[in-house]
Formats: sequence, C-alpha cells, structure tokens
Amino acid sequence: MSAPDVLCFGEALVDLLPDQRGRLRDCERFEVHSGGAPANVAVGLARLGVPTAFCGVVGDDEFGQLLARKLRDEGVDTRLRFAAEARTGLWFVALDERGDRTFFSPGGLDSADKTISRQDALAAPIPDARWLHCGSSCHIRPEGQRALKAAVQRAAAASVRISFDPNVRVHLWRNLGALRALCESVFPACTLVKLSEDECETCVGERMPEKAAERLRDMGVPIACITLGERGAIALRDGRWFRAEAPRVEVVDTTGAGDGFVAGLLSRLVRDPEPSDDVLQTALRLACEVGSQVCTRMGAVAGLPRLSPSASPERP
Repeated sequence: MSAPDVLCFGEALVDLLPDQRGRLRDCERFEVHSGGAPANVAVGLARLGVPTAFCGVVGDDEFGQLLARKLRDEGVDTRLRFAAEARTGLWFVALDERGDRTFFSPGGLDSADKTISRQDALAAPIPDARWLHCGSSCHIRPEGQRALKAAVQRAAAASVRISFDPNVRVHLWRNLGALRALCESVFPACTLVKLSEDECETCVGERMPEKAAERLRDMGVPIACITLGERGAIALRDGRWFRAEAPRVEVVDTTGAGDGFVAGLLSRLVRDPEPSDDVLQTALRLACEVGSQVCTRMGAVAGLPRLSPSASPERP
C-alpha cells in the first residue's frame, strides 16, 4: 500500500455485543465485533475512501488474528505486533434502553493493547502519513504513555498533523490526574483535539463545552472540537465558532459514535492542509452525519457508511 493519508495508532479490541438490552447477567448470547477507538476510526476512514493505516498491538491468539483479518478486509494497511505475553482485549458491552453503553472486561488492564511501547511508536511509519490519529485508552501504563508521547513527537518533527481523541474510559485509570497530565502533555502538539461533552472536565478542568474549547485553544490547539451527543457538535478555530446539528436517527447503539465522528471529520480535513471556514463547517456537518449513522446499528463499525462510487466525499 502507498503512504497513508492517515495513520491511526492505538488499540484494536474485540467487542462482544449482547442479544438484548439490560444487564449482562441476563444475556444469553454475545456477537463478536471489532472495536478499539483508533481501529474504528481507521475503518471509518477507509470506508470513506481515505488511504489509511493502523498500528497497534494484539495478542498472538485467535482474536488477534480475527482483528487483523477484519481490518485488512476493510482495506486498512494493518501493521500489528502480535504479543505473546498478553491476550487480545475483550470487552462485553451492555446497552440500556436508549442505546447508551457500559463496558465490562475480564482482563481490561492486562490486555495486549496495554503493552504498546515506545518501540512500537518508533517502528510506525508516522513520517509517511499526512495525519496521525491517536487516543489514550491503551496508554494507561508508563511505557504506554511514553509510546504516545513518542508517536506525537515523531509526527510533530515530521510536520505530520496530529488528531487526538482522549476517548476516556474512567474505569481504566486509577488516577484521573495522570490522565489529565498525559492529555495536557499531548494537546499543544495537536492540530485537532476532539472531546465529548462528558470528557471536558476530566481532560481540561472545564465542564462547559465552550469553556473547554477555549481552554484547548489556550493550550495551542488550532481546531478544538466538542461533541454534544444528539445536539451535534461545536468547534473553535482562530476565535471563530462552528456548529453542526446531529441528524435525527433511531438510536440502536451509541458505541463508536465518537469514532465515526472523527472519521467523518478527518476524511474531509485530510484533503485541505489549510481548510477554509466553509471546508471546516462542511467537515463538522459530515462528522455529525457519520457519527449519527453509527448509532443506527449494533457495534462500532456496522453503521459506518461506505462511499459509493457515485457519491461525493461530503455525503457518504
């Protein structure tokens, strides 16, 4: 595969989705789906016609091979390290009546993605990409944090634009102060930071979305984007505000909606190194459309739209 437009760096996981809503203890069957926020973004971008690569760590096991196959089948240039010392992450997803989800993992703190290392960041073809997209969920260990910082430093040194979505999983962090410190060490190098409304206080100490975006701006982030769930999203760039509504859809499962949002946003921004206000507004609108589509299907990737040969990139 030629040089990717976007390189996604981080976790690939297996999501096990239930046969009914409610408590996991009441479920009888679970269906295997691919997951992991950066991997979901990679699939979303590939389906929107963007040359995309993914680098991460999975176990040297059947589920690791499954994820490798699924990513390759989506057209993602897949660069995985198969770890012998840890198993591929498995996450059971519980859904309530509104489609909102909670997670349970028997070994979430010890899965293979958490073994990501600085060497993985140094081996990734980051300088070949236009954008690096990364997050924080697999970087809970000190070596994983060094990996994230090394990836960001390599991208910045090569003038590769950086997209960062903390994708906060509070239950993974024994100390949320460490998460915030990690985020604040990465933010100044980023071109784009996306937070969800409920991540704002954890990541930047501001509960209100507008204040959080302004805080990101003050830390040097050129494009600060906050998603607002069914209310859409806002973005701040150069003192100018951008807003987009989320299309109304029948919500089945909100898993991966934020990843779809990021894929939609990057699929448009990757084509314009210095996007105009109109391009940024179009990108924000597309991001809301893709994120909403994800909510109409079970799992993080089933609802990601595919770009048909006759469709424009703005409307998958």
